[in-house]
Amino acid sequence: MPIDATQPYDPSNIFARVLRDEIPSRRVYEDEWAIAFHDIAPQAPTHILVIPRGAYVSWDDFSTRASAEEIAGFVRAIGTVARTHGLVEPGYRLLANTGPDSGQEVPHLHVHLFGGAPLGPMLAR
Repeated sequence: MPIDATQPYDPSNIFARVLRDEIPSRRVYEDEWAIAFHDIAPQAPTHILVIPRGAYVSWDDFSTRASAEEIAGFVRAIGTVARTHGLVEPGYRLLANTGPDSGQEVPHLHVHLFGGAPLGPMLAR
């Protein structure tokens, strides 16, 4: 169910629980700024979620409140995960949903990293 990305951060959300190791995940990367793990319902041969360690509801919240160091660390983490999984040469797609019209379902910023096959058009029409 889509969420309202303007609401305060909810520390009981599923990704906050993953960060606290209360819920298992198949992690493929972690550093001081982010963790990355396989999506439990992959939409492409490679479908990895990258989330910041900080408490941010959405891309809008993150771009407004995060420090420059957090933003740089998170963006670099996404790039590192893409390179580590051999996605740069064949290509990959990043997706970050914000708010109900986008279909954001978890109130913690997360970037979907898709790859491993041709991904087709950007939006279904």
